Amino acid sequence: MGKPTGFLEFTRELPKKRDPQERIHDYKEIEVPFSEQDSQRQAARCMDCGTPFCHSGCPLGNIIPEFNDAVYEQNWAYAYEILSSTNNFPEFTGRICPAPCEASCVLGINKPPVAIEFIEKSIAEVAFAQGYVTPKPPKERTGKQIAVIGSGPAGLAAAAQLNKAGHTVTVFERADQIGGLLRYGIPDFKLEKWTIDRRLAVMEAEGITFKTGVNVGVDIKANALLDQFDLVMLTGGSTVPRDLPIPGRNLKGIYPAMEFLSQQNKRNASLPVEVDHQGAKYGDGELLATNKNVVVIGGGDTGSDCVGTSNRHGAASVTQIELMPMPPKDRAENTPWPNWPMMLRTSTSHEEGCDRHWSINTKEFIGDENGNLKAMRIVDLTWKNENGRMQMVELPGSERDIPCELALLAAGFLHPQHNGLLDDLGVEYDERGNVKATNYQSTVNPKVFAAGDMRRGQSLVVWAISEGREAARAADCYLMGETMLEAKAVSMIAVE
Repeated sequence: MGKPTGFLEFTRELPKKRDPQERIHDYKEIEVPFSEQDSQRQAARCMDCGTPFCHSGCPLGNIIPEFNDAVYEQNWAYAYEILSSTNNFPEFTGRICPAPCEASCVLGINKPPVAIEFIEKSIAEVAFAQGYVTPKPPKERTGKQIAVIGSGPAGLAAAAQLNKAGHTVTVFERADQIGGLLRYGIPDFKLEKWTIDRRLAVMEAEGITFKTGVNVGVDIKANALLDQFDLVMLTGGSTVPRDLPIPGRNLKGIYPAMEFLSQQNKRNASLPVEVDHQGAKYGDGELLATNKNVVVIGGGDTGSDCVGTSNRHGAASVTQIELMPMPPKDRAENTPWPNWPMMLRTSTSHEEGCDRHWSINTKEFIGDENGNLKAMRIVDLTWKNENGRMQMVELPGSERDIPCELALLAAGFLHPQHNGLLDDLGVEYDERGNVKATNYQSTVNPKVFAAGDMRRGQSLVVWAISEGREAARAADCYLMGETMLEAKAVSMIAVE
């Protein structure tokens, strides 16, 4: 423990953010650089608890007190060694993770928690700047060929771990760039894409092959894939959006949020915006919020990203509506420490300008004579507990129309795309439509594994990385003829 009284001497501080009226005119990350001394002070607040609940809060099980101590001692190389032992991509989680570890921080019981997410980012950036992040290809190859389908955080983590084990890994991505959700789902003002390219260069130098523009299941059939590779790892995203099948849904101007976000990321990268059959309905084919009244339906992170992007487009107004009631401003009693708290969260995008409403249901999309969206009919709700289940009830007389020329559906995702590769492989689906697997191994073919959103449903980037790592371990055990228990015993002996 670097400074026993650090949590008493220093308050929680995060990097300052650029002025909202300045940053809405660009897509650069919004945080102002923080000094290493500032990071040191924040790390000094860690109490090195006898029982560090932050470990259990983090899906990756990051060894948080130890790397905090190393940062306090300014031993950045050791801090990165500790952090990278459990997290393949701290430069991503240090920017976009909601930090469940901080919700479990013991200091957070009666003080602001340790700024763990920011410290992760600091470690990663110093490590890259100082040259601590270098390619480490395996000394020997096993001769096993592995196909990873999907290059999001789960796929990249699985590829990295399997490559470290000595297997030859090829990552297939149907988009034109590697990164999945990181590349085309998360706005640049939260995660600039040079961070992805920087990491990919290291992974390529370690021997991982990346193939873009390959729609596996179409360009490469399922049977050919199984013939060419010893193991197939399915790590595609949960890409089927939850729709809103109400009157007027066929009007021009109503789109899934991810379509809107991915188009803007392509513009930022100076790449051509490919318009699918839905986008082609919208005039010139591109989805732009400029001078439009925008309504974002859904109150989560994706909805927040739509708010920030719409403001940068120069929307006339941005409104975000949510079906559920407004969360409490402080931690709810039913989610006590160290659980993830149910509470109101205001993002940097909301700070830039947004009219937020809760307990709102969308009744109808209203169009003009040319079939373009011009308004939405909404109604206020109350929620009642009936037999242990919350039921929504419309408030009489609250129905009204609000102007809207662009509606973005940000109500989440249902499951991965079934048509094509998954159906051709004959995988089973669970009750939510995700790939059914036991210990990450599909229930129909021992050569087929699944991880990330493909297996558990839509979730956080940090969970995707965890899934990719664990699936890679299970796959390695299968390929090398070991059980997970044997592998764990061997790893423990190696550490000793």
